[in-house]
Amino acid sequence: MKFYIHDKENWTDFTWDNKKVMLKLGEARYQQGRLLGKMESLGFDLQNEAVLNTLTLDVIKSS
Repeated sequence: MKFYIHDKENWTDFTWDNKKVMLKLGEARYQQGRLLGKMESLGFDLQNEAVLNTLTLDVIKSS
């Protein structure tokens, strides 16, 4: 069952564990670096890298 934060009771008292969040963000950043490295080896140019970076940031901010 999917739910959204605003569906929870007392959703304005939202808390999180910084350690867990930082671990996930670190892993995402690591994977992003690997992807960029693979893209460079395939010949993707700097403009495509900038587009990927923007899309990646959008995904991270919206999740």
